[in-house]
Amino acid sequence: MNFRPAAVAVACATLPIAAHAQSLPAAPPPAITVSGLATIASDYRFRGVSQSDGDMAVQGGMTVAHESGAYIGLWASNLAGWGTFGGANIELDLIGGYKARLADDAVLDVGLTWYLYPGGADKTDFAEPYVKLTGTAGPATLIAGAAYAPPQQAIGKWYATGADAAAGIYTNPGARHDNLYLWGDGALAVAGTPITAKAHLGHSRGQDGLGPNATAVAPTGAYWDWSLGVDTTWRNLTLGVGYVGTDISSRDARYLRPGFSRGQDGTGTIAGDTLLVALTAAF
Repeated sequence: MNFRPAAVAVACATLPIAAHAQSLPAAPPPAITVSGLATIASDYRFRGVSQSDGDMAVQGGMTVAHESGAYIGLWASNLAGWGTFGGANIELDLIGGYKARLADDAVLDVGLTWYLYPGGADKTDFAEPYVKLTGTAGPATLIAGAAYAPPQQAIGKWYATGADAAAGIYTNPGARHDNLYLWGDGALAVAGTPITAKAHLGHSRGQDGLGPNATAVAPTGAYWDWSLGVDTTWRNLTLGVGYVGTDISSRDARYLRPGFSRGQDGTGTIAGDTLLVALTAAF
């Protein structure tokens, strides 16, 4: 959302007051800030795996932050195919955390994400605490993060194979499993341009099979995901183009089918390399 035209109109109507105010002390920053974003993406990839069956996704989020460093937020996206945990067609993430500035160029962020799938089956939602360390040096930004979901039924190995899931035969009903995700991000702003080059590398470790809803956060037990791309920004709009992929081969995922495939028909990959394009508006 762009408030720039209204802001210009107000400024023109109050020029004498504004000129006089220049001699007064600057107003302190607000104790609470609200920010948000809306995105249209060519695919929704969660840790390298499509959650929208390789199709377009509409996403949005909002964050309320306090000057103390505490914040709460939410984020949502449509789902399809493999991503429909328990039959849900939307993912809603509730987020809460705290950011502490360790130095002028270093911030520690500790929080928790609660993944909700409204309209889905029971035993679908799960919680995942996380910690991130962000450092900046000139135009470069580096992030190291870890997210650990403790043992929960939603990410347990209830089905050993995709065939068992398709037949509705539980291999180990009630099983609980944990999940660990480690990642690193890097961004480099190109001087004199609106362009930022970005890179990501992540590693997942979780159940080697399928959960109670025939889905999984780490479907093959352990795998790598990665992306390379560039962002360009104009006012409050950012256009991102990236190449995203995983090391999950068709052979690795064969025992997870038919669920782990585009259209859930046993053919086509949802974890292969792809070009992803996204347009985001910040407000």
